[in-house]
Amino acid sequence: MADEIDLTRKELYINRELSLLEFNRRVLDLARDANMPLLERLRFLCISSTNMDEFFEVRVSGLKQQIALEITSATPDGLSANEQLLRVGDGAHALVDEQYRVFNEELVPALAEQGIRFVRRTHWTPDQAQWVKRYFNRELQPVLSPLGLDPSHPFPRILNKSLNFVVTLEGKDAFGRDSGIAVVQAPRSLPRLISLPQELCRKDHGFVFLSSIIHAHVGDLFPGMHVTGCYQFRVTRNSDLFVDEEEIDDLKRALEGELPSRNYGEAVRLEVADNCPPATADYLLRQFGLGSGDLYQVNGPVNLNRLAAVIDLVDRPNLKFPAFTPSLPASFGSGSVFDALDKGDVLLHQPYESFTPVIEFLRQTARDPDVLAIKQTLYRTGSDSRVVDLLVEAAQAGKEVTAVVELRARFDEAANIGLAGRLQDAGAHVVYGVVGYKTHAKLTMVVRRHKGRMRRYAHLGTGNYHAGTARAYTDIGLFTADRVIGDDVHKIFQQLTGLGRVSRLKKLLQAPFTLHKGIMERIRREAEAAKAGRPSRIIARMNSLIEPQIIRELYQASQAGVKIDLVVRGICALRPGLPGVSDNIRVRSVMGRLLEHSRVFYFQNDGGEPEIFASSADWMQRNFFRRVEVAFPIEDRSLAERVYRETLELYLNDNCQAWELQSDGSYKRLKPGQQKPRPAQGRLLAQINDLTSG
Repeated sequence: MADEIDLTRKELYINRELSLLEFNRRVLDLARDANMPLLERLRFLCISSTNMDEFFEVRVSGLKQQIALEITSATPDGLSANEQLLRVGDGAHALVDEQYRVFNEELVPALAEQGIRFVRRTHWTPDQAQWVKRYFNRELQPVLSPLGLDPSHPFPRILNKSLNFVVTLEGKDAFGRDSGIAVVQAPRSLPRLISLPQELCRKDHGFVFLSSIIHAHVGDLFPGMHVTGCYQFRVTRNSDLFVDEEEIDDLKRALEGELPSRNYGEAVRLEVADNCPPATADYLLRQFGLGSGDLYQVNGPVNLNRLAAVIDLVDRPNLKFPAFTPSLPASFGSGSVFDALDKGDVLLHQPYESFTPVIEFLRQTARDPDVLAIKQTLYRTGSDSRVVDLLVEAAQAGKEVTAVVELRARFDEAANIGLAGRLQDAGAHVVYGVVGYKTHAKLTMVVRRHKGRMRRYAHLGTGNYHAGTARAYTDIGLFTADRVIGDDVHKIFQQLTGLGRVSRLKKLLQAPFTLHKGIMERIRREAEAAKAGRPSRIIARMNSLIEPQIIRELYQASQAGVKIDLVVRGICALRPGLPGVSDNIRVRSVMGRLLEHSRVFYFQNDGGEPEIFASSADWMQRNFFRRVEVAFPIEDRSLAERVYRETLELYLNDNCQAWELQSDGSYKRLKPGQQKPRPAQGRLLAQINDLTSG
């Protein structure tokens, strides 16, 4: 009997950290995909390297902290922090080895065939070697500061993820010292990849690594001494900021004080050149308080992500994705945005549709004399943000501007502190959300005088108000003048900026109050319908799924007979296809040119109109219980049908850029075989090309 199965059993859950490593393997798989443009394959290699940096800075450092603090609680999959660290170490070493294999054996030869070469110092021509020597003398030697190590010169503080060289020496210096070891730190201002003059490369694109130049001329930094070895290394550090929000009076000031420490947190990983002798590697490990399992010896540059510079330096459109022009919704013409919204809701599916309507909405808000107030949440906006410019303009025009700025958006803290200052200087009201809860909801509300009455206009989205990511991330945004939704958004802003009890929302689901309960109730409703023999269906897409209560509800719905399809780009702790537990659940990850970021949830609704929600929230504990999030309904039938087709149906039919999750936690990439290729992103891009060409 289904009810006899204990759904809390550890074997029913996939470990979060191991699932994240599987995601990074899929990113690396895109770097191996011969159907991808060559320079885009290089970009995916760089992305996989950057992802692994963050994995160590945040996830591995978190495991190490748990061990240090002797936190013994296990995850739903039953693994302790020590067990996870061992498993993660094995997986991470294998993945890093594969990154460098792909680089050296697949991408370097393929790039060379296209006339793009990384010229090793052993292959420099005499003319190239002479040019490199002049470059070293002119650009590098003046800014390099070799540090000899002895009792009065201890091992230096090494910046997080910076490029460094450990140098072994023989002989005595001018003061008679013979410590035999030194460190050379490469300033971050220096490019890691230097383009050779084309006349030296037979019309090819030739590049030399900064590390190669320093290796070739490191002896010039130690006159009169003999260099016996020079090895690049890089240390990765814990980059999570710690601020005790209950013990501080000013979150902004506390974060400003904490940010510099990010560069010098506890070391968690050491990368060294693969030819570094064991004794030298052990010496470095001791300096950073690391063990042998934290050592990663690599066959190539220790910072693969810096190879992304090649993509911009090489003007070869045939080796990149073709450019596309996002379309504009027909309902947003050259007239008033507010008049358009008075006629009905408007949906944006970015980046297939432009982010411009969001900017235009804010521009008209800033300049419309009938607009009295604007409120907006800001999580990530990017530097030099047009969104912030328009909020400043609105405040300077005398409108009531309120910005809820999330200062704790990881790795964007400094940028958000800066924009908060700009807004305050312009006269806007700036608040930093609620202590203990990150404000992750994407909301804008405008109050405008309309025919003698006040009317609210709102924008709700799954993605940030960031023009850059709006070109690369898939997201859903809804403009609406719906009175009830506007009232709900107003109540949420009241919660964020003022004091008071939880307000009852009529249409929106909000974390940390009603979102988790609302999703659970809808899953149970589908299960009850299936048990009664009525139609039932759940389709959901998100970035991550790890919340154990939700997973158990999905298992129970599957046992009841509900057909469940999940499109989960990244981490997934649910095991599909387990007999008697998840037979009716399929999980797939779709990845490609664009980063899949939309969260969309479909419930068949037991004979009524199907419910479709878009949301800022993934199905994770942090989203449900430690963040302010919103899920909003798509109620207009034509828009709901469009969201269903464009964000769910096409992705369930993708047979080119989809990976299916297996019950053992591995992923299997789908291939069209004899079928017609059906890439979801490709079909949506073709659709906008048809619109713009027509």
